[in-house]
Amino acid sequence: MHERSSVTELANSLRGELNRYSSGEKLPSSRALVERFKVSPVTVSRAVAQLAAEGLVVTRPGSGAFRAESRAAAPAPGDTSWQEVSLSGSGGPEVVPRTVDASGVLVTLAEPPSGVIEFNGGYLHPGLQPERALAAALARAGRRPGAWGRPPTCGLPELRDWFAREIGSPLTGSDVLITAGGQSALATALRALAPPGAPVLVESPTYPGMLAAARATGLRPVPVPMDADGVRPDLLEAAFRATGAKVFVCQPLFHNPTGVILAPERRERVVRAARQAGAFVVEDDFARRLVHDDAGPLPEPLATDDPDGVVIHVRSLTKITSPSLRVGALAARGPVLERLRAIQVVDSFFVPRPLQEAALELVGSPAWERHLRTVAAELGSRRTATVAAVRSRLPELTLPHVPSGGGSIWLRLPGPGAEEPALVAAALRAGVAVAPGRPYHCAEPPAGHIRLSFAAVSGPAEIAEGVRRLRAAVDEVRTPGDSLPG
Repeated sequence: MHERSSVTELANSLRGELNRYSSGEKLPSSRALVERFKVSPVTVSRAVAQLAAEGLVVTRPGSGAFRAESRAAAPAPGDTSWQEVSLSGSGGPEVVPRTVDASGVLVTLAEPPSGVIEFNGGYLHPGLQPERALAAALARAGRRPGAWGRPPTCGLPELRDWFAREIGSPLTGSDVLITAGGQSALATALRALAPPGAPVLVESPTYPGMLAAARATGLRPVPVPMDADGVRPDLLEAAFRATGAKVFVCQPLFHNPTGVILAPERRERVVRAARQAGAFVVEDDFARRLVHDDAGPLPEPLATDDPDGVVIHVRSLTKITSPSLRVGALAARGPVLERLRAIQVVDSFFVPRPLQEAALELVGSPAWERHLRTVAAELGSRRTATVAAVRSRLPELTLPHVPSGGGSIWLRLPGPGAEEPALVAAALRAGVAVAPGRPYHCAEPPAGHIRLSFAAVSGPAEIAEGVRRLRAAVDEVRTPGDSLPG
């Protein structure tokens, strides 16, 4: 069981027993709770801290934990129905509704129920995260002179230089802004490059978090179809002409969700199409460090062959480390960099300096390269195991592309898209969470899909069990004459 699941379960158990104690009465000692619930002292400490944060218990150093004084009953809720009118009306017709659908993002962020295999996760399994190296880096960072002071608004110069070297020449540290992860970088870029109501061209399918950020900004995503070699340049050129869009967002390397790599002969044409349209390309290079050990040489980022400043590059440390190391970068050249910086300052002032210092400590340590090698080997192994299991036990699901990077595979269902919700629900009942394909499209999808994340599970044994459970889910939704044959 994961530590986070143990903490939640213990907190629930203690919460249910609080009525046995009167206000101010002492709870059992940590040692007694360890022995009774067969958990670690750390789990007990975190569970008690959770109850303290909820105001249910009070901790006194050296004395223990006590039930908090009873709180007065919450006042009756007021009438908030007026908000529906306020949020939907703006004194005139809206070009783009400002409602925000975060369901596609929450699928990969929400913690599944205990015992459910997390094939829908968006981050590395805790066993793949460099937790010891992160803890050591954060400890060292906290002792750096000035570590808790105000950082430069653009980010620490040393970290900006490091990201510039990671992206490649001709970019320098002066072209880089430090952001609070890749999602923040994407949201900042979208706000900077297009006014509310404007179209933004996106690959179809694409990352749901980017679609949500675009819609929250009031932009209108327009899909540009892909094939096995990435986005189709002919359709991209036509989309620029038809819409007048000034932004195209793409993932040229290990695309999410398909895993494909933009073909070499298409790279220059994509940038040229944007340049001719007077538009920007936002290059989301989120998975470069999630390369598998059998991938071979990788293409350079689009930003490294862009003399005219067409490409705005997004990079992050989060995916390769931990969900909570929210440190990323935006790289751009020309006047647009000042606009990006201004929007970021207005939104968040700056990324907390301790996080930036910890990132520098991490990437400068010997543990960093060891971690990258370990992840490359593990992801390659888990991908191979997932592909073999799917092909063996779920032959009716089509796998168009076997990725050489990233943490997931994209499976097409044999029947109409209407079967997708039923399969996702049946999978959860069978004890495995998968990501539905619908949120990855900004228009009607051509077919039903699911995404399976092999990065978020513990290893081959859990992969095999997860696919076995998914087989049971497919069998559940199958009926005589159905298009999901066994």
